[in-house]
Amino acid sequence: MNSLRNSVRLVGNLGMDPEVKTFDTSKKLARVSIATNESYKNDKGEKITETQWHNLIMWGSQAKLAEDLLKKGDEVAIEGKLANRNYTDKDGIKRYVSEIVVNEFIKLGTKN
Repeated sequence: MNSLRNSVRLVGNLGMDPEVKTFDTSKKLARVSIATNESYKNDKGEKITETQWHNLIMWGSQAKLAEDLLKKGDEVAIEGKLANRNYTDKDGIKRYVSEIVVNEFIKLGTKN
């Protein structure tokens, strides 16, 4: 049950190619965003689609796979955990960021 405490599973499409950084220790970090869509009908019977964007972080072998396999528009399924962090920007303003640290991903399809 402990793995259910902070667990995120999403299926969506990549909004960008992965941005990959390699550190001095040869460890890789990949950042990418995915869009998930939810559709429903409003009171007038019109179909409404809402899109949510999610920031993903991948480390090590997952980052390497993302770099080699993923491109903008690809459909992926991910599993990971929610992480929150903050930083101070160049103007001295404290910023807060929520990201999903990916444990696993599966490439489901490629956009034509």
